[in-house]
Amino acid sequence: MANGEAEVRNKKVLLKHFITGFPRESDMELVESDTVRLKVPEGSTAVLLKNLYLSCDPYMRFRMSKHVEPSFVPDFTPGEVISGSGVGKVVDSKHPDFKEGDYVWGMTGWEEYSLITSPEGLVKIKYIDVPLSYYTGLLGMPGFTAYIGFFEICKPKQGEFVFISAASGAVGQLVGQYAKLTGCYVVGSAGSDEKVSLLKHKFGFDDAFNYKKENDLDAALKRCFPEGIDIYFENVGGAMLDAVLLNMRLHGRISACGMISQYNLEEHEGVRNLLSILAKRIRMEGFVVFDHYHNYSEFVEYTVSRLKEGKITYLEDVAEGLEKASGALIGLFYGRNLGKQLVVVARQ
Repeated sequence: MANGEAEVRNKKVLLKHFITGFPRESDMELVESDTVRLKVPEGSTAVLLKNLYLSCDPYMRFRMSKHVEPSFVPDFTPGEVISGSGVGKVVDSKHPDFKEGDYVWGMTGWEEYSLITSPEGLVKIKYIDVPLSYYTGLLGMPGFTAYIGFFEICKPKQGEFVFISAASGAVGQLVGQYAKLTGCYVVGSAGSDEKVSLLKHKFGFDDAFNYKKENDLDAALKRCFPEGIDIYFENVGGAMLDAVLLNMRLHGRISACGMISQYNLEEHEGVRNLLSILAKRIRMEGFVVFDHYHNYSEFVEYTVSRLKEGKITYLEDVAEGLEKASGALIGLFYGRNLGKQLVVVARQ
C-alpha cells in the first residue's frame, strides 16, 4: 500500500481516571482523534500499525490504579490511550526488522492505528496459516505464559497431579492441555457449570469443579486429589491458595501466574497456611513472562505443531469493535467470558 500523505481519524480508548474497586465502563472513554498521517516520521525507527485484534488480560486492571511502589508493569496515565497486547499489520516502517505488510504481535494501543516508537518488543508473526487472533492468546502472551509457567517453572513429570485455578481462561485452558500431553492427571476450577463442562469435554481435563458451589474448598480439593497435588498453577490467590497449600504433596511446586481475586480489593486477603511451604518443602515461584522471551521460538514451534496435529484446541470469546472493548475487559472480573477474551478492531 503506497500511503503517501494519506490521513485518517483514529478511534481510541482512554482511561479517564485512576480507579478503586471493580472497574466500570464509565472509567474508560472511546474518543476519535484529529487526523493522523499513515506515515512514520522521517528520522525515526518507528513502526506504524493498523491494529486488528486486542487482548483483554486481567493484569490490565492492576495498571488502572495509582501505585506508590513501582510494579512489574507501569500504571496507565489518565487521559491517555490504554495499552495492551495486540495483533497488527505494519502500515509503514522505518525499522530494519519490519516492513509494510508484515503481521506482528506485541504491546500496542487500544486504538485503530498505533505508532510504535520502540518496536524492539514486537514479534513478527511466522505462522499465518493459523488464525491471527490466536496471537492475542494461544500463540501470544497468554499462551507463552502458560508454557513458561508450566514447563519452565514447574518442570512437570509424567504421572504427577496438577491443579489449575481459573482453568477455562486464556492461560488455564492451555496449561491443562500441556499437562495432559505430559501425561499428568489434571483438575481445574472455574466459576460456572458451563465452564466446568468445557474443561472436561473440550479441553480434556480429568475432572473439574465450580468453586462457587463449594462450601469448603479444602474438602473439594481432597475429593479431587485424595493423594494430594504436585503442581498448582496459580491464577486466583486468596482462599483458593490457602486451601491448595493444605493439599500440596511433599516437594510440590506452585507457579504464581496471577491472583485475580485480589486485583479489585483495596486490602488484599492474607494467607494463613504458609507453614505448609516449610513442612512440605514446597517451592512457590512468581514469574513475569517478559523475562523469558528468549524461549518464544521454542514455545511457538511446540504449540503450533500440536495445534496442527489436533492435540491442542483453543476457545476464544470475541467482542466486535473498539466500542465493545471496555465492556469486554470488565467482563473478565465478573467471569462473563468463555475462553480467551479479545476485541476485533479490524479484520485483515
